[in-house]
Amino acid sequence: MDPHSLKKLNKARSSRQAAILVTDLAEGRDRVVLEGDEVAGALGEEVSSRFLSGKSGLVDCDGRSFFLNVHLPPPRIVIIGAVHISQALYPMAQMTDFDVTIIDPRSAFATAERFGGVNLIADWPQDVLPLKPLDRYTALVAVTHDPKIDDPGVEAALKAGCFYVGALGSRKTHAKRVQRLTEAGFGEVDIARISAPIGLEIGAATPAEIAVAVLADIILAYRKRALDRSGASR
Repeated sequence: MDPHSLKKLNKARSSRQAAILVTDLAEGRDRVVLEGDEVAGALGEEVSSRFLSGKSGLVDCDGRSFFLNVHLPPPRIVIIGAVHISQALYPMAQMTDFDVTIIDPRSAFATAERFGGVNLIADWPQDVLPLKPLDRYTALVAVTHDPKIDDPGVEAALKAGCFYVGALGSRKTHAKRVQRLTEAGFGEVDIARISAPIGLEIGAATPAEIAVAVLADIILAYRKRALDRSGASR
């Protein structure tokens, strides 16, 4: 690998930025394409597709053969609320290769006995998230029903461009949330990104069923997410 490509790839991985190492098999030359870089023609279409699928592989474009080695940041789910839904959601999310963090300041709920084997933080989201910033490869799920706990997480997720933002609550509850977010300066486009009522509509009734609906919603959002078009190599 070209040393410049290796340096660029390592920098992308350390900063949780999606990148693809494109190797021209005929010439042996390689280059790193970051999400947001412009790549023309059929190769550009293939690169965009691979950023979404995360799958590496051989491609033939315009009479040339390339190997695309895809490096995506490990997707994360941050759950605000150590509740029954979270107890069902986090093991399923881990089985589908999401890195999960649960945040809840209520130490009576956020206990190792209830949430073994997961990163559990018994603190306020507004204190935790500045130290563990959200990003485009993170989903945020707010399920406490308490605006004092949920809202800071939702606001941080909207600002960070998380690929999924979901919040538990009825349509009446969400209407009040929309009012608070509007007063906080968020626009209609940002607020419309919130999945509320949370999860795919599958008629879920129990905490476990709601967790299934939420995880399916997250996976759908991850695979259908919009690519970063903000600009060239940084």
